[in-house]
Parts: sequence; C-alpha cells; structure tokens
Amino acid sequence: MTGVADEAWWSREVSLRLPSPLTEVVDDRLSRAGVRLLLKRDDLIHPELPGNKWRKLTYNLRTAREQGLRTLVTFGGAYSNHVRAVAAAGAYFGFDTVGVIRGEQHLPLNPSLTYAVDRGMRLTYLDRGRYRDKAAPELLARLRAEFGEHYLIPEGGSNALAVRGCAEVPGEITEPYDVVCVPVGTGGTLAGIAAGLAQGRSAIGFSVLRGGQFLVAEVERLQRAACGSTTGNWRIEYDFHFGGYAKSKPELEAFIDDFAARHGVRLDRIYPAKMMYGLFALVAAGGFVAGTTIVAVVTG
Repeated sequence: MTGVADEAWWSREVSLRLPSPLTEVVDDRLSRAGVRLLLKRDDLIHPELPGNKWRKLTYNLRTAREQGLRTLVTFGGAYSNHVRAVAAAGAYFGFDTVGVIRGEQHLPLNPSLTYAVDRGMRLTYLDRGRYRDKAAPELLARLRAEFGEHYLIPEGGSNALAVRGCAEVPGEITEPYDVVCVPVGTGGTLAGIAAGLAQGRSAIGFSVLRGGQFLVAEVERLQRAACGSTTGNWRIEYDFHFGGYAKSKPELEAFIDDFAARHGVRLDRIYPAKMMYGLFALVAAGGFVAGTTIVAVVTG
C-alpha cells in the first residue's frame, strides 16, 4: 500500500522531527582555522528512533509493509542500538520483531536487551562462530522455520534501502556547505550521504571500528546496490576509534565533557564523539582550508 493512505498510516504512528535541526558550533578552535561547523542533529529525530537508525529503517519498514510481511528479523550485539531501534519500530508500526543476538544469553538482561524485550522483541542467540556466518543459507532457512516468513534487516540496518534513506540528509541542509562528516560503523550512512551530495561537495567518514579499512569495500558495495555505481566523493579516517567499537579512552571522555560544557551537547561515545574528536583533530592539523563549512551529522 502506497500513496496518501500509506502516508496517513505513517504519520499516525509516530511523530518525527524532520528535517532534523541544523545548529552552528561557535568555538575558538574553529574560528582560528577559519572553519565553520554546523551540527545536523539527527539524534533529535525521535527519542526511540534517533538519527541514522530511523533513516536506515524508513524504507525497509515501508517495503516490509508493501510485501505483507508482519515480522522483522535482525542481527546485533547485546548492546546494539540498532536492535533497540528495530524493537521500537515494531512496537510503533505493528510488526512482530526478532533479534538474533551475538554471543550467549546472560541473565538478567542488560538495559538494551531489556528495552527490546519490553518493546515486544523475541530474542534468540548465536555463538560468535555461527554469528560470523549469519548469512549462511542454512541459518536463514532455520530462521524461517522458527519464525515464519519475515523481512530480514541486516546487522546495523545497512542495505540498499538504508542508503536511500540516508541519501536524503544533504537535501535537508539549508546552509551553504562544503563537507559532510559522519561516524561509520557498517557504512550505510556514509554510502547514502555521499550518494546524495551535489557535485563539488564531499563526505568524510570516521570509523568507530579498529581495523576498519574493510569499510571502503562495504561502502562501495552499498553504493553499487543502491545507485548502480560508486560516487568517489568520500573518504574514511581510521585513527579515531579509541580501541574499537564501544571502546573509549580518557582523552575521549575528557573531550565529551569539554564539548558538553562548551556547547550544551553531550555526544554519544560510541559514534558521534569519535567523529567529533577526529574532526577537531583534523582542524587543528590544518586538514581544512580556511573558508570551509563542515556539516557534522550527530547520528545518535
């Protein structure tokens, strides 16, 4: 079902703050370098469906509904924000949800998985060895046998439809700008934003993963799946992961506290804080010419 009726169903279920706000960061470290920084506050889109989580899910949810599928199945770790978002989306839009969780079950459940269960998600677990082969046909067949016909959303939500959703970000930016910066975990957000940029603009991704060089191939794969070709207007920085996914170090924690004190925004340490730390490090190293305007997407 599409068109006016579909839009009525969509807007009735959840109130979204779109386009997300665009605010300027006034900071002497930026002004000395002649750089202007705008925050694209995607973290404020919705308290339970923030940032790139909503943008990645929106067209997947519509497609699942059009296909008449009532169950969403996805993958993630025990602290996955993506799993939380899928559980919330299921509750809002009337889907059953299943989370395939990496590792063994631990009781009591942590706050992330407790939230997912409270939102109606069923959990099943895969040991780390089998989880690495989560795309294996025999595993997918087992999931169909156990949970029935369903709509499968990949880990992190990154697929061609997610790229389509993230490609809408540049069109919402109403100020002149040169570069968009975004944190990178699975590559879908960077792939989409870069695909949506006008000629002459570029994107920089900041890997939150240790050893994230494989993300180049993943971004290219996602762009080919969504757009038929790659755009070549992006790059990834690898030096600001602070030990790997969900890892931190004292200097990152100090940066988060300082940024909150200066600008009233407390950055999530898993994704946006690493991007912002890296962005300021590049500014300090002369990585942007004077007169550059940067938009940093706070993904939540």
